[in-house]
Amino acid sequence: MECFRPRLVILQCVVVFVLLIKINADAPAVPALCIFGDSIMDVGNNNNRLTTLLKANFLPYGRDFETHKPTGRFCNGKLAVDYIADYLGFGEYPPAYLDTANETLLLRGANFASAGSGYYDRTSLLNQAISLPSQLSNYEKWQNQVVELVGNETAKAIFSGGIYILSAGTSDFLQNYYINPLLRALHTPSKFSNMLLKAYSNFVQRLYSLGVRRIGVTTLPPTGCLPVAITLFGRGRNNCVVRLNKDALAFNKKLNATSQDLLKKFPDLKLVVFDIYNPLLNIITKPVENGFFESRRGCCGTGMLATAVLCNSRSTGTCSNATGYVFWDGFHTSESANRILSQDLLMQGISLVSNSII
Repeated sequence: MECFRPRLVILQCVVVFVLLIKINADAPAVPALCIFGDSIMDVGNNNNRLTTLLKANFLPYGRDFETHKPTGRFCNGKLAVDYIADYLGFGEYPPAYLDTANETLLLRGANFASAGSGYYDRTSLLNQAISLPSQLSNYEKWQNQVVELVGNETAKAIFSGGIYILSAGTSDFLQNYYINPLLRALHTPSKFSNMLLKAYSNFVQRLYSLGVRRIGVTTLPPTGCLPVAITLFGRGRNNCVVRLNKDALAFNKKLNATSQDLLKKFPDLKLVVFDIYNPLLNIITKPVENGFFESRRGCCGTGMLATAVLCNSRSTGTCSNATGYVFWDGFHTSESANRILSQDLLMQGISLVSNSII
């Protein structure tokens, strides 16, 4: 079945996909879902980190979530990966690894992401986030827990059959490179990208050595269109920052090339690069066509710069209904936008699960 870009057709494809999963409604389409990366994916691993300000465990974050309570998600409601978990048939979302004691729940995966993390370890250090190597260490601990619960053979099937999603790089650029004059003096955007992609390649190869075979990685978004980027680097203009978007596109091209190299090296690896750039750019530049009326500012506070502690219950100007906003805060998309983006990601990544639902 071919799925074309028009929104209606994508929705039809998602419906068909979900129906296929429901044929075997007693179990999700894959045995586990594990998440790595930054604030786009974090569901609460930063909640108890005393040294970081990058937290979202307070209102108005989470006000539109199922429980109407903050969880640590940098959103008013669900993240894109939450919707993906729904589509894949999981009854529960992968829990924050550092915030759960439910070992039975952990059997179906966990979320290791940390807001402020990146491919570049110094980005994580700067933001006092959990670095990708540390996230991998936590993942290895998770593997050991699974082995203890179900035995080695069953655990291996869970590891190889599960889906692993990684989102990183945005913090490396927006929360480090672009605001760090020393880093910019030492490296061009291209050389900095090469450093990040070396770390990405090492990350994937480490996962592969641990028995992982199905990985999805997101590209950079149109970073120059994020409200915080326009506010900080737009020079007073109310448009996307072209040079930032060019850097993102150049990085994404190299990400695709690096991923192809990895596929050649590991023929049994399923590795999908999720294009988040174009779907999000389409929503931002054509908000009305996608059901939105505001794509420049976020719902929380002024919507221009607010994120984490700057987006709080006392932030003046916070909108009463975020459904028409592309962005929830200055950095992160709203639940409504995440729902649309997740549909694109699901169809792009169907090869990761296709042989599991046939």
